Amino acid sequence: MYEFIKYDTQEGVTTITLNRPEVYNALNDEITYELQDALKKAAKEDETRVVVFTGEGKAFCSGQDLKAAVGDQKRSFSASLEKRYNPLISLMRNLPKPIICRLNGVAAGAGCSLALASDILVMAEETFLVEVFVNIGLVMDSGSSYFLPRLVGSSKAFELATMGGRVYGKEAVELGIANKSTPMAELDDAVKVYTDYYKNAPTKAIGLMKKMLNKSGNSDLKAMLEYEKYCQEIAGTSHDYKEGVDAFLEKRKAKFIGR
Repeated sequence: MYEFIKYDTQEGVTTITLNRPEVYNALNDEITYELQDALKKAAKEDETRVVVFTGEGKAFCSGQDLKAAVGDQKRSFSASLEKRYNPLISLMRNLPKPIICRLNGVAAGAGCSLALASDILVMAEETFLVEVFVNIGLVMDSGSSYFLPRLVGSSKAFELATMGGRVYGKEAVELGIANKSTPMAELDDAVKVYTDYYKNAPTKAIGLMKKMLNKSGNSDLKAMLEYEKYCQEIAGTSHDYKEGVDAFLEKRKAKFIGR
């Protein structure tokens, strides 16, 4: 049982919900550790084929809980990132299953970083992301300095980071930050299109492709050719590969099981 998040698995879809709506799902120490535990759990469970990451209430995540941080006079920013945020982002990127961020409200600061670290971002048109760090004299963290320039380019990333501008749904899609923007009333249906696909997709192959795409950002062509060879050998020995070939030859829809 968790105190600050909800964890629910239904028909291959695990939904992890930030559950501090009274503070717009701000991140205190406890919730970041609960999220780490939940992601480790989702990674191990065969029944989890795809993860949906969302927030309870009006916000997705307003970032670090500043009241909690101010109350801890001994807090070290470096230690906090090392123990709480950096492991969380690493777990998201290394999860061998797709993560769909259902952006139901504001994603600010570290909350924005969590959205950017997801594999698929579906957001309501009325919601926005904001790199709010500059407004309190801090720099981006939790992976934003890595993800943002790769999504929007260096110049736009500099503008968003140093001016703290809001990016709403439609613009987020245009910039390449979000995959889909939709009216709030249609958000669940838009997310369901992705979950319906991924819960029936070859999860093992998708997990390997996620690792490949992560690696490609810091590799040259020669390294990626070698890594593709390595991953393809693994995928080629999977149950889903055999099923995919059999289904093609038998002219039927493949029934993947994620292994």
